[in-house]
Amino acid sequence: EHLQTCVEFDPKYSAAWKLLGKAQAGSGDVAAARQAWEKGIEAAQANGDKQAEKEMTVFLKKLDK
Repeated sequence: EHLQTCVEFDPKYSAAWKLLGKAQAGSGDVAAARQAWEKGIEAAQANGDKQAEKEMTVFLKKLDK
């Protein structure tokens, strides 16, 4: 809930997208996690946050396994 509010407040905050996706995946909502990480990757690319981009890309690949 708080992470969702955080990304609504600042959609460019890639770390919040990463954590939101992890929380959603942990609760079993794979579709929401995928969407959060995709948006997080966009935010990371826009801000030059290469590490967050790499991490979320790995998380997405793991969802596909």
